[in-house]
Amino acid sequence: MMKKSAEKIYIALIILFMYAPIVTLIALSFNNSRTRAKWGGFTLRWYGALFENQAIMQALYNTLAVALLSAAAATLIGTVAALSISGMRRRSRTIFMSITNIPMLNAEIVTGISLMLLFLSFGIRFGFGTILLSHITFNIPYVILSVLPRTKQLNPSIYEAALDLGASRFQAFFRVVLPDLLPGILSGFLMAFTMSLDDFIITHFTKGPGVDTLSTKIYTEVKKGIKPEMYALSALIFLTVLILLLLVNYRPKLQKPSVSVAERK
Repeated sequence: MMKKSAEKIYIALIILFMYAPIVTLIALSFNNSRTRAKWGGFTLRWYGALFENQAIMQALYNTLAVALLSAAAATLIGTVAALSISGMRRRSRTIFMSITNIPMLNAEIVTGISLMLLFLSFGIRFGFGTILLSHITFNIPYVILSVLPRTKQLNPSIYEAALDLGASRFQAFFRVVLPDLLPGILSGFLMAFTMSLDDFIITHFTKGPGVDTLSTKIYTEVKKGIKPEMYALSALIFLTVLILLLLVNYRPKLQKPSVSVAERK
C-alpha cells in the first residue's frame, strides 16, 4: 500500500514539474496586468494585440507554410523510401535503417551547421527556400519510421491478386496497398508537421535576413524583453501541438480490417 502511494506521489510530482510552468504561462496570457507579479484581472486583449502584430502574423504564416510544405514533401519521399527499404534484403535494409537513424540521433546544432555550410558551398541564398529544404531533410527519417512498420504488415498476395484480376500496377497500388499504408502515412505527416512547427536550432542556422518563423521570432522578441503577447503566442502554440499529438495517438481507425474470402463464405 505504501509503495503504491509513493509511486502515485512520484508520478504526480513529475507531472507537476513538467506542466506547472506551462499552466503558469497560459494563466499569464489572460492577465490584464503587464507585470507577472500582479494579477490584474481576466482579459483577452493580449490575444487581440497578438493578431494585430504584423511581424508575428508574418512569422506565423512562414511557420505554417514551411510546416505544411515540408511535411507533405517529407511524407511523399519518406513513404517511397519506406517501400524501397522494406523490399531490400536484410543486410541492405539494416545499413539503410542505420543511415536513416543518424539524423535523429545527431545533435540538431550539428545538423543546422552542416546544412548552413552546404548551402554556403553551393552559393544558395538563405531565405524561405533554405528553411524549407532543411525541414524536409530532418523530417524524412520520422516519416520512414512511421510508414515502415505498416509495410511489414502488407500482404503481397493481395497486390498480386489485384494484378491477376486485371488491375494495373498504378491501380493496384492506390486501391490495395495505399489504404493499408494510410494510417502510417498520416502519422508520419502529423509527426513531420509537429517537428517542423517546433524547430528552432536548424531554422536559426538556415534562415535568411528578414525571414522568421515563430520560434526565431519569439527568440528575438524575448531578448528585447518579454511582452504579454508572447505569453498568448506560446499558449496557442502549446494548444496546437497538444491537439496534433491527440490526433496522432487517439485518431480513429481509418478502415476496418479486411475480411478474407474464406470468412465471407
